[in-house]
Amino acid sequence: MKRYLIFLFAIPLFAGIEHLSLQQALGMLEKNNLELKISQFESQMKMYEAKAAKGHNYGTLDATVSAMRSNDAGNVFGFKLQSREAKLADFGFDTETVTEFMSGNYEYEPYDLNYPEARNHYQTKLSYMLPLYTGGKLTEYGRITQSLYRMSQYDTQKLLNEKIFQTKKAFYDISLVENYIYNLSKIMQNIDKLEAVVRSMYKEGYAQNIDVLEVEARKAEAQSMLNQAKLNKDLAYQFLSFLLNTEVSSIRKIDEMARMPQINTAEIESNNIDIQKALLGLQITQMALNVEKSNFLPMVGAFAEYGSADNRLWNEFLDKDAYTFGVQFKWNLFNGGVDAANLEKAKVNYLKVQDQVALAKSGIALQVKKLQTEILSKSSDVKNYKKQLSFAKKVYENYHARYKEGLVSISDLLMKQSKELEMLLKLLTVENERNTKIFELNSILNTGGNV
Repeated sequence: MKRYLIFLFAIPLFAGIEHLSLQQALGMLEKNNLELKISQFESQMKMYEAKAAKGHNYGTLDATVSAMRSNDAGNVFGFKLQSREAKLADFGFDTETVTEFMSGNYEYEPYDLNYPEARNHYQTKLSYMLPLYTGGKLTEYGRITQSLYRMSQYDTQKLLNEKIFQTKKAFYDISLVENYIYNLSKIMQNIDKLEAVVRSMYKEGYAQNIDVLEVEARKAEAQSMLNQAKLNKDLAYQFLSFLLNTEVSSIRKIDEMARMPQINTAEIESNNIDIQKALLGLQITQMALNVEKSNFLPMVGAFAEYGSADNRLWNEFLDKDAYTFGVQFKWNLFNGGVDAANLEKAKVNYLKVQDQVALAKSGIALQVKKLQTEILSKSSDVKNYKKQLSFAKKVYENYHARYKEGLVSISDLLMKQSKELEMLLKLLTVENERNTKIFELNSILNTGGNV
């Protein structure tokens, strides 16, 4: 009994969300979808790249602590100079050396200068380097990385629009297949009633065994279609659960068809993601062109160093400190025409991207018109198939009554029922196609909101 109660209470923990509405699903989509999360992480990395590029304008400050020990004559002499401890004796001017020099021995070698004792050397230094003028190169690099960050946001927005499209389509697909299952179940009920009538007539001698077999075959065919529809429904729920990264057991069915959006040409150009990306790409190519132009300008940088050295770490730091600062001017005068070739390449690329922007605008406008035409065509088909379905149902009912009176054969009756099922399938298919076109159009119009 205890095991049964534990299992009973554990069921809700594994059950999916029930009666999920489309608005709730769209809210969950932005928070939970794994592809969107990955895209947002990539966008964040672009943001930090932009910050890193901006940081180059402020230069670099390095702290260096060196610890050395050497008995090399040049090193030891240099260590003493850096430590401000050099004496005349270190240059070889001791009493013995001076006496030998005065006696005319100009080749006397001072031993302590050539063979000094090993010495420790500790040096602490702060170094600061600052670019003063780069011909606009650093500024353009900063603008490029900032624009690439914005481009990544556009990519995330486009992905969001795609996932909104897929989520809406999944909701409408599930609603349509449930409607199909409902209507198919009613047809199954009609077949059951027809089977009962045929069997009754067969017992009374008004029908043949082939009639019973034909009804049974039609019933098996309808049952197979019903099973396939249920499998498609389960698959649609699995895809919806994948999109939301959350198990979904049931949704609130959508009975109405998707509404046709309002079309405004000016808003299309200002909102469409592909057009915005193309325009931003044009700005980036202009920035890249400016970078190539900066190669013909000089570069100016400043540097400063401050530190102290001794044979003991940080000993008498302020007494032995030293500084160095300066400015460097650099201007490339010749590099074999490399910069000139790169500049011309950047100009050609800018012209190419200009045409790509024009192509994006005209291509999107054409795509919108094409979808509008297809949606209007599908809407007309929906009206026609609804009328044909209503007529097919009435014809079936008429033939069913005439079959009872022996005026038509069972084959004629089942043919009319097949026509009803055919019209139902055509109607649901064209409704699904119409909804898909509308969702595609909404995605192009960028009606899903900004990231």
